[in-house]
Amino acid sequence: MAKLRVLGRVTSINVRKVLWLLDEIGIGYEREDWGLPLRDPNVPEFLALNPNARVPVIVDDGFVLWESNAILRYLAEKHGSPLLPAELRQRALVDQWLSWQASDLNGQSLYPFYALVRKVPGYDDAARLAASIRGWGATMAVLDRQVEKTGAFAAGMTFSLADIALGLSVHRWFHTPFERPPLPSVAAYYDRLRVRPAARPHLTAEIP
Repeated sequence: MAKLRVLGRVTSINVRKVLWLLDEIGIGYEREDWGLPLRDPNVPEFLALNPNARVPVIVDDGFVLWESNAILRYLAEKHGSPLLPAELRQRALVDQWLSWQASDLNGQSLYPFYALVRKVPGYDDAARLAASIRGWGATMAVLDRQVEKTGAFAAGMTFSLADIALGLSVHRWFHTPFERPPLPSVAAYYDRLRVRPAARPHLTAEIP
């Protein structure tokens, strides 16, 4: 069987979701650099796999899949990983926090991250930056209350797919240079994630 191919650059938070999961469950893969500035995905070769020209994409023995959270679910299901629970309600909670990370949390973080870390041209509106930072902080406070309540991970006492996605967002929170409100439960949660051997390559200061 052909080795799983993962298309995407490691500086992408969504690519690192997939790589972290594969490292957690011990599945071998080959990664190919795609995505600007390394390799432009707006070429026929890549667009034939993902017409949105976005990473990550996986090619699993001829099966092509894009959208990072769909990839997480697929790989966990295929390999029988407990990171996607079998029990209906627990699985629904994992899905809930995966969806929240992709929509609410990721949406609030983009403007500050592009302005302060990536320094993308056009992300220089001071009022919008301040509003986005406030919004990001308020959204992170939701996670802070949740992990304070569970005392462990986002969907309960057990590490799950949701924590891979959220852990990368929390990493971005701590590595974006601005004054952050104190969120002690999020800080403790981040510490719990960083001790996982599979997490260490993906939660590094060099890749915010």
